[in-house]
Amino acid sequence: MELFESLKQKINGKNISIVFPEGNDARILGAVSRLSKEKVLKPIVLGNPDEVHKLAADSAIDLGDVEIVDYQNLPQAQIDEMAAAIVDRRKGKTDDAKAHDWLKDPNYFGTTLVYMNKVDGMVSGAIHATSDTVRPALQIIKTKPGVSLISGSFLLQKGDQRFLFADSGININPNAEQLAEIAVVSADFAKAFDIDPKVAMLSFSTKGSAKGEMVEKVQEATQMAQEKAPNVPIDGEFQFDAAFVPSVAAKKAPDSKVAGHANVFIFPDLNSGNISYKIAERLGGFEAMGPLLQGLNKPVSDLSRGSSEDEVYKVAIITAVQALQ
Repeated sequence: MELFESLKQKINGKNISIVFPEGNDARILGAVSRLSKEKVLKPIVLGNPDEVHKLAADSAIDLGDVEIVDYQNLPQAQIDEMAAAIVDRRKGKTDDAKAHDWLKDPNYFGTTLVYMNKVDGMVSGAIHATSDTVRPALQIIKTKPGVSLISGSFLLQKGDQRFLFADSGININPNAEQLAEIAVVSADFAKAFDIDPKVAMLSFSTKGSAKGEMVEKVQEATQMAQEKAPNVPIDGEFQFDAAFVPSVAAKKAPDSKVAGHANVFIFPDLNSGNISYKIAERLGGFEAMGPLLQGLNKPVSDLSRGSSEDEVYKVAIITAVQALQ
């Protein structure tokens, strides 16, 4: 079954609600309209209703009965309740005045709705920088128990091929322990896309063929990841060809159960991860969706500012699937 048809079946009838803080972007409104008409999930748009409806009309978008929340003009009691929730969550790091100030920002407002279980997830980033989406999530939603950092994965698909690349969007130079955690979290996340994870820890070296600190980091991370998740196939360090091409794997890593069959690729730093997914997208013809934020207590997704309406639609579906997890 085509991936997104399969994902839609998973969330169909679950009444999952996703908030979109960027009601002033036509791509968002187009995706929201489609999601609403298909009854895949319940979209909630933040923004001034008059401005949102005008943009929709100018863009020939029918919003139907999509809920629009005028977050800057809500009853004071509702804002006070949300601010109190932020203060409580921040445990003294944010006072009431600062919390009220945060709620004037659509990303903080949407994140707080997710934290308070008023909605199931959030999709932002079409017109905001990654930091504008990630910072509120880290401050209010925070990471899952046992997870120390969030990471950004990209789902790449073409035909019946699908892979997960991580970290390709958030952490610049994770250490060995962080890299191991990213590997384990990515393996779990991959299951949402019906990927049976086989995790390759990537390097410019395969099983000791080169030496140096960068190689040692991946070797240490591989061992840590294997200890953290002994039932998940995780192996490395691998050059990409050894991880992906069976004939190369047979020569370079003949005893590995992952080499030549990997579908979850863990990159040693953000340089390699970000460059690689863009090469796969632009030269390899893969559709790339992300960065999808991993490790949070509740799902928040960060769009690329170059996202199309269709990508917004698909990331919203992925976010709803995360809410089920």
